[in-house]
Amino acid sequence: MTTHDELAGIVGLFGALTREELAEVRSELAFRRGRESPPDPSAVEAALEAYALVEHEGLLVAGPAAFPTLPPEATDLPHIVDVPEREPDREELGERVREELLAAVGGEDPETVRELSYDLEAWAPVDASDVRSRLEAEVEKS
Repeated sequence: MTTHDELAGIVGLFGALTREELAEVRSELAFRRGRESPPDPSAVEAALEAYALVEHEGLLVAGPAAFPTLPPEATDLPHIVDVPEREPDREELGERVREELLAAVGGEDPETVRELSYDLEAWAPVDASDVRSRLEAEVEKS
């Protein structure tokens, strides 16, 4: 089992990975741990939902809600798995996540949206105060 933070740590180790590359890296990691079965792809989906990972333009990056952690077996994976070095544009990523949070205002979990707005500002050079302002306006309406 790989946690959200471990997935973020693995992705962060490479800068960014496609889903296929992450599957390959996770398979290598499973092999190193002595497991034959392929890693569960639903873990990636769950990490995306939790904003531990963010997907943009076909690449997965460590997200604003992650505390990236490397499993001990992962440190030399960049020497084993051939993946090009990438550095996604943080501002572009941040704007995309900010827009998602704005769309989530008025949803079922306003506290999570509020927390993520602060995480987002620490993660990327964006201002998410409009998310919080909209949340406050929604609270005043109800």
